[in-house]
Amino acid sequence: MDTESTRMERDRSSGPDGGEPTAEAPATGDTPDGAADPENGAGEEGSRSARSGWTSWRTAALLGVVCLGVTLLISRFVVQPFHIPSDSMEPTLRTGDRVLVNKLAYRFDSAPERGDLIVFDGTGSFVREGAQENPVQAATRGALAALGLAEPAETDFVKRVVGVGGDRVVCCDRGGRITVNGAALDEGYLHPGDDPSEVPFDIVVPDGTLWVMGDHRSNSRDSRDHLGSPGGGMVPVEKVIGRADWIAWPVGRWQSLERTDVFARVPDAGAVPATGASPGGRPHG
Repeated sequence: MDTESTRMERDRSSGPDGGEPTAEAPATGDTPDGAADPENGAGEEGSRSARSGWTSWRTAALLGVVCLGVTLLISRFVVQPFHIPSDSMEPTLRTGDRVLVNKLAYRFDSAPERGDLIVFDGTGSFVREGAQENPVQAATRGALAALGLAEPAETDFVKRVVGVGGDRVVCCDRGGRITVNGAALDEGYLHPGDDPSEVPFDIVVPDGTLWVMGDHRSNSRDSRDHLGSPGGGMVPVEKVIGRADWIAWPVGRWQSLERTDVFARVPDAGAVPATGASPGGRPHG
């Protein structure tokens, strides 16, 4: 029997006194396998949380930029919110309303029709050429206006189309009504108490232009106020931004802006001679 081998094996598995085995004391600062270091664990968890938070913010910011870009593109080419800055179109549109302007309404060979509510750039017709705005302010205002968060440019207007190219528009007949190509208009959309017009006129609308008026006739600066201007108060069709089709805000005024039937009985342009009328918008008489 190999007593030496037995003794050595016993020594390796026994304590100093031959008793129970003792665990080797861990070195200072070490952590037994499977045990978490509270301090290091908290640091790693905090680091992961910080990285996760930063990633979430970056994702949210990227999504915000993408959404803003898509919104601006839609506003630029399809539908644009437009803030109503005055009461010139009451009661149809009120100050503070946000309308959605359909920019595709007059694409593909379509053109404004009598009764349409249009938004247009009045530069050269309602506003003199050459008026400039600070580029930075213009860009900022343009972006906010495109989202419906700011008033439109001072050169943008919203009015109702009363006459299109070739129409003879006269104020007024014996009943005090405006006539278009000889047909009297019963304008039920006018502001209560307003006359169709206190300014007499007799004009023929040149081709490619529009005669526009506000629904609040006593408080609207429209084609009548520019009869003596170079354009005669006419708005070039090419300056039309789009057609106001919906009221989107406030919520209580959500509605579509349907085309009125007031002009349904107006005959085609040229059906009535324009004798006595002044082309280009000069007042008659």
